[in-house]
Amino acid sequence: MIWTPPLAHGAVSGEVELPGSKSVAARSLVLALLSDAGPSELTALPHGKDTALMLQALRDFRAKVEISGDSALITPPQEPASGATIECGQAGTLMRFLPPVAALADGRTNFVGDREGSRRPVAPLLDALRSLGADIEGEALPFSVSGGAGFGAVDADARGAACPASGGNGIPRTRSHVSIDSSKSSQFISGLLLSAARFPHGLNLEATGSVPSLPHIEMTVKMLRERGVEVCSEGYSWEVAPGTIGAWSGRIEADLTAATTFLAAALAAGGELTTAWPDDSLQPGEELLEALRAFGARIERKNGKVTVSGAGRIRGARVDLHAISEATPVFAALAALADSPSSITGVGHIKGHETDRLAALEEVLTSVGAKVRATGDGLEIEPGELHGAKVSGYHDHRMVHAEAILGLRVPITIDGAEAVSKTIPDFTERWEGLL
Repeated sequence: MIWTPPLAHGAVSGEVELPGSKSVAARSLVLALLSDAGPSELTALPHGKDTALMLQALRDFRAKVEISGDSALITPPQEPASGATIECGQAGTLMRFLPPVAALADGRTNFVGDREGSRRPVAPLLDALRSLGADIEGEALPFSVSGGAGFGAVDADARGAACPASGGNGIPRTRSHVSIDSSKSSQFISGLLLSAARFPHGLNLEATGSVPSLPHIEMTVKMLRERGVEVCSEGYSWEVAPGTIGAWSGRIEADLTAATTFLAAALAAGGELTTAWPDDSLQPGEELLEALRAFGARIERKNGKVTVSGAGRIRGARVDLHAISEATPVFAALAALADSPSSITGVGHIKGHETDRLAALEEVLTSVGAKVRATGDGLEIEPGELHGAKVSGYHDHRMVHAEAILGLRVPITIDGAEAVSKTIPDFTERWEGLL
């Protein structure tokens, strides 16, 4: 799909309504699959490809899935079934959240995906499952997982445990222990935590190296606690007690990373845009707003909504996006449109996202006239005399979002804009509606 985003010939204004968060939805669906306390009903599910693939995966594990509009009633199986082939596309949530589920089943489950998905890192998670007793074939998509009776059954000292090493009755307890290098994705940790309550002895998990996108792990922990799971954390270690995962029914909160893309239009074009923004969000909402503010946005919060306004002038900024790395393309686009140089740090791991986002951003921003220098963990961006260009969508929804922002100021043609179907299939229509 070739798309030419609209140029802004004046200020934008209005209220933006966005679908539910892909990150919250993925975790909610996995926990609904693993619940041993009855059905869960989730509303405001996003309609993107990743969510559709996750719903199909739940069916493959023998959950009953009943869809009505943007709602789904999930009735979990007594035990996850094996023998299926799980289609992951290029979704990190599927290839990292579901292998621990597959390890709980008796037989073998196969995981396949797109060519782009096969480039995304998953080996540290698979190695962790091996150390817990799972039988794994492969190091990247395609791979297979089987667990069985021996999975997670090895008693290990609760070394580094975040919780007290004894139960409420004073009896010492043990946990299956695993260390994992999470420097390439926080989803390795979230994937293990989501299933850990179903492991025979729970889990004591320790991260080695850096932990990117820490708020997304905090999201996972909070959602587990909402469902009655005992989770303790200290530093970069987590302990999950074995037990019931409760059913949960409710509304998936709006996608704040996608909302940031739309709100950024008020900076690039000038004007004022409003969207729903929970006061107590599972997502890293405060960090996203702070980054917008660093580039010159005026922000007002009231009654569960946020309004971002700008005068069409973007100031350069130095921002560490380690906690909100998914939004890096948005802020890189703003940096190219700014009136002074910017630097983005803390995002070296996004080389392993849907595409190598640092390389893709360097290529796109350079093609429109900005001066870009890749660093070890980010980008140095100096605005230049910007001009139009034809660019690739890189099979990456966030890259198309960034290019749409650039397109407000310079004529852009995107080859491969269908990548937006991953999260917001009607993104182009919504974007054009801003103007």
